[in-house]
Amino acid sequence: MTSFKTLDEADVAGKRVLVRVDLNVPMEGGKVTDMTRIERILPTLRMLAQRGGKVIMLAHFGRPKGGPDAANSLRPVAAAVAAQLGALVGFAEDCIGDVAARAIAAMKGGDYLLLENTRFHKGEEKNDPALVAEMAKLGDVYVNDAFSAAHRAHASTEGLARALPAYAGLTMQAELVALGRALEHPQKPVAAVVGGAKVSSKLDLLGNLVTKVDMLIIGGGMANTFLAAQGKDTGKSLCEHELAGTARDILAKAKAAGCEIVLPVDGVLAREFKAQAPHRTASVESIGADEMMLDIGAASVAHVVEKLRKAHTLVWNGPFGAFEMAPFDHGTVAVAREAAALTRAGQLTSVAGGGDTVAALNHAGVAGDFSYVSTAGGAFLEWLEGKALPGVEALKR
Repeated sequence: MTSFKTLDEADVAGKRVLVRVDLNVPMEGGKVTDMTRIERILPTLRMLAQRGGKVIMLAHFGRPKGGPDAANSLRPVAAAVAAQLGALVGFAEDCIGDVAARAIAAMKGGDYLLLENTRFHKGEEKNDPALVAEMAKLGDVYVNDAFSAAHRAHASTEGLARALPAYAGLTMQAELVALGRALEHPQKPVAAVVGGAKVSSKLDLLGNLVTKVDMLIIGGGMANTFLAAQGKDTGKSLCEHELAGTARDILAKAKAAGCEIVLPVDGVLAREFKAQAPHRTASVESIGADEMMLDIGAASVAHVVEKLRKAHTLVWNGPFGAFEMAPFDHGTVAVAREAAALTRAGQLTSVAGGGDTVAALNHAGVAGDFSYVSTAGGAFLEWLEGKALPGVEALKR
């Protein structure tokens, strides 16, 4: 049994089901340009409709200031959801009050309705009890299928879950099961890849992981800060020299916890930060004063691959280098493809998340081969940092 309530336990026939979904999708010219988040919620919406529930979607969109505005309306998103569902999706121009209540009253079991942007009300982000009460009037049951917003204690993510019988949607359930398998009760040894630009943005993450994993593989710009902390000259590489002491503290904490830290042993060096810049591969001991490390080298790739082959569980957040630019994408792509191959072979449970990570895995062509890829950004990071997520806590038994 899961620690949170699932749709297996929910009676929704003939009931008004408020479903919190993530529809904060990219738009261009009034059209949705990436359907990933919509595709993720379809199984939950269809299951609720098939069971005879009145499926009423709640979502935020953008960062509206001071109330409703056309640029942040969810109306065009309703059309995209309808196209993906292959069904009619109604739209109400508010998420509370008479407008919403009338639209819901006209629904039959199995119908779909999208309510307007929850952030058009200032009480949403303040988790205002008055707004929660107004929302709760519209539903009999609450389902949260928006893990990506679960780190926020907002009216539609946390408040409603405490005001109505609350359950995890199928996407939320899959995410929580995958994350639990990766860090809460993993098959050991556990490896974590943490990359990206700055140590400062991932201090809590690194501090939590060294107590949870057996191997912490550090890449990207943050690896330079650790190399500098060990007395190596990183040239013009992205490096937070002022955090050298912090990096040494993390290294000491890892040693005390029995966590092996894996850093680059060589890198792809260039004098310019641009695609196809002249470059060379050299040891991290010999970075020139006018050079920057933009990727890990072949020896580092081989070293990381050797570690992954010993692991049974992998958590990945952040690339190894400037993967957006050839040829500085090679390290990230090579490691991603090895992790995917190990996953396909049944040797590795692999969970990845974060915007850059998803983009990098898509670039490598292996996102579909990982055990689970989270589209959540902030929520995935906060979970990795060991923080309680309000939207998840509210679903617990």
